[in-house]
Amino acid sequence: MMNSNKIALVTGGSRGLGKNMALNLAKKGIDVILTYNSKKDEALAVVAEIEKAGRKAAALQLNAGDIKSFDSFFNEVKTTLKDTFNTDHFDFLINNAGIGIHSSFAETTEEAFDQLLNIHFKGVFFLTQKALPLINDGGRIINLSSGLARFSYAGYSAYAAMKGGIEVLTRYLAKELGARGIAVNVVAPGAIETDFGGGAVRDNSQVNQMVKDATALGRAGLPDDIGGVVAFLCTEDAKWINGQRIEVSGGMNL
Repeated sequence: MMNSNKIALVTGGSRGLGKNMALNLAKKGIDVILTYNSKKDEALAVVAEIEKAGRKAAALQLNAGDIKSFDSFFNEVKTTLKDTFNTDHFDFLINNAGIGIHSSFAETTEEAFDQLLNIHFKGVFFLTQKALPLINDGGRIINLSSGLARFSYAGYSAYAAMKGGIEVLTRYLAKELGARGIAVNVVAPGAIETDFGGGAVRDNSQVNQMVKDATALGRAGLPDDIGGVVAFLCTEDAKWINGQRIEVSGGMNL
């Protein structure tokens, strides 16, 4: 089965950064499978928007922190590839799904730690591992980190430590998957105005001002600042970028 169109799988693609990534990928002529955790209607609205732009798209439910569900998830992916895209492989995996928990180191519970670990690190590790047989040689994997892995703001010790792990993992994936021609990079957004982490950067004027003051370009980031970079990394123009951390923060804390 051959579909000449490239296909991207974007986790957490129903809103925020993931939605923007999905739309920007479609603009580049790439078909999209996006996942959602609970917001099915929002996910289907993104699918409709992509289809309106002339690309194919599908939405699948995934809890990115529920590692035991991944086998059945990939069975659904296989069915969707066949039914919607007339193929059996995809090209680009974008590990975007995430949550934000703001809590001091002293007050971080084991439950919160485990939730962050499962979604941001263990889930990414094993979702990517299970995706390998379905990714075409010459494909791309893009992981998401955070500016918080480079600079430190109180309250993000667990989240940022998981992202530090993702950055190291990305280099190892690039090394081990190079034989298949698969490039692996990590995109690290700065502070972005979305509903992530309760929407603090967007809705709390004090936080927003703090971000502006720390950013060379003088404002907080928007989803549209990130999606195009992820889409670019899936194009031929980016074929020689591999094992790299690309921070997209407008120059935070330079």
